[in-house]
Amino acid sequence: MILCRQLFMTRAPFSVVIKNTQLKGYSWYSESSRRYTNNVNGHSKNQSKVENPPLMDLLGRKHDYLRISLTERCNLRCQYCMPAEGVPLCGRNELLSRDELSRLVRLFATLGVRKVRLTGGEPTLRSDLADVVREVAATDGITTVAMTSNGVALARRLPALRRAGLGALNLSLDTLRADRYERMARRPGLRKVLACVDLALQLDYRPLKINTVLMKGFNDDEICDFAEFTKDKDVEVRFIEFMPFSGNAWADARLVPGDEALAALRKRYGDLLPLAAPSCGTASLWRVPGHVGRLGFISSMTRPFCGSCNRLRLTADGGLKVCLFGADELSLRDALRAGVSDDDLSALVRAALRRKRPQHAAGPPARRARAAQAGRRGYCTLTHLDAEGRARMVDVGAKPVTRRGARAECELLVSEKLARLLRGAGLSKGDATTVAQVAGAMGAKRTADLVPLCHPLPLELARVSVELPSAAATPRDGRVAVKLACETRATSRTGVEMEALTGCAVAALALYDMCKSVDRHMTIGELRVVSKFGGASGDWCLAEGVAPSKPSSET
Repeated sequence: MILCRQLFMTRAPFSVVIKNTQLKGYSWYSESSRRYTNNVNGHSKNQSKVENPPLMDLLGRKHDYLRISLTERCNLRCQYCMPAEGVPLCGRNELLSRDELSRLVRLFATLGVRKVRLTGGEPTLRSDLADVVREVAATDGITTVAMTSNGVALARRLPALRRAGLGALNLSLDTLRADRYERMARRPGLRKVLACVDLALQLDYRPLKINTVLMKGFNDDEICDFAEFTKDKDVEVRFIEFMPFSGNAWADARLVPGDEALAALRKRYGDLLPLAAPSCGTASLWRVPGHVGRLGFISSMTRPFCGSCNRLRLTADGGLKVCLFGADELSLRDALRAGVSDDDLSALVRAALRRKRPQHAAGPPARRARAAQAGRRGYCTLTHLDAEGRARMVDVGAKPVTRRGARAECELLVSEKLARLLRGAGLSKGDATTVAQVAGAMGAKRTADLVPLCHPLPLELARVSVELPSAAATPRDGRVAVKLACETRATSRTGVEMEALTGCAVAALALYDMCKSVDRHMTIGELRVVSKFGGASGDWCLAEGVAPSKPSSET
């Protein structure tokens, strides 16, 4: 990883070489960061008051979770993690110092990171681990400090770590059989890990998470044994699909899909109880009826959860990875040692995040294709994507300028009492329909500010209408419909359908807000474009829709 000192001492457009990928950015990143941070440097004492835009990638994913590798060293040689001979290690001066680590944690906290997870290698091999935990936990903005450990050397240090502020704990445990443990980890240690589980529960780590990597032919016959482990213990056993890492001899044939593990449990226990998963959680959660603990399934290969990914990773030598399985890595260590400001560090982080891909690249092409197909319905994407999966605004420069119009409609289902008040202008807040019309027109004109990648258009018309139900209207389930419509028109290279939809939606929301004190069970629905004119696709109108009125020169 190469970063030139001159990069950080100039305001000219910059270019950073990140391993084999060329990442380009411009000085506006720094200017934007400066505008929000008020020039806060890495040693500010009031960073909790700094207002920064969130760390968002081009797919709208907000990143507030940072995983930090504290060391490359490990006291085990697990087969799915590294080869038996280990891996080449960086020199001591190549790793982040504790001061550098603390500065980066403070920086990420000002950028909206709220949870930090300490990992390795094996983090308990750091002699200053308690001090690191204490400093991270004391950082303004950080609400949770978690750690993942193999548990072999943790028990004697765990009370001190708890006092230092370690709030959540994951333990890696792939088998409950001593001989298998030693074969998998290439070291003994099961007894120590189980003792650590008991101590962690005594220290009120609840639920204590147990990470179990399933591998066909090795521990897939212990799925029900791990389920029994949750019977009397408040633990969350998380079955993780075997994923490829460098040197871990990954093979598709060794993968145990999450659905297969779930089927094995249902065969043994019958129906399991589904549990609600937290926002941006990686696991689907279940409980065996009558058990204290619960089970999770992290199906990274067969059901990727990349669409809700909120994680960034910092390696022990200061490399920023926006995806665990991506090849790109940006050296924040080199930037720190070049003497850069926090504004420019923030700019580099945001620039790297802009290149985060829609989905990780783990596994062979056939597996990735099946996983993408399986997860497509649950994956949130934007429609304007280039060949590399990055969001972009469509170039409409070559399209002809024509007159364009559109009409959108929706309805607000209200109680009959509210309908009477609206008809008689009897709301205590005032003229709700007029407020809705004004709000809708304003919303239509601000569509490009509200909807990413919409072109800003000079609207010639943004007209909202509100049709109240008559006194003779027949209720549907005790509700009657207020019909709203927004008509938009412009002379432009692209259509105005989004402006019509936005205006209609904002009008409905404004009306809802004006009326919610009378009826808290209103429902907004049936939002759609009902007609349009102009553009390459021509004119069209739904049978029940009302065509937008054309200017007199076109009628």
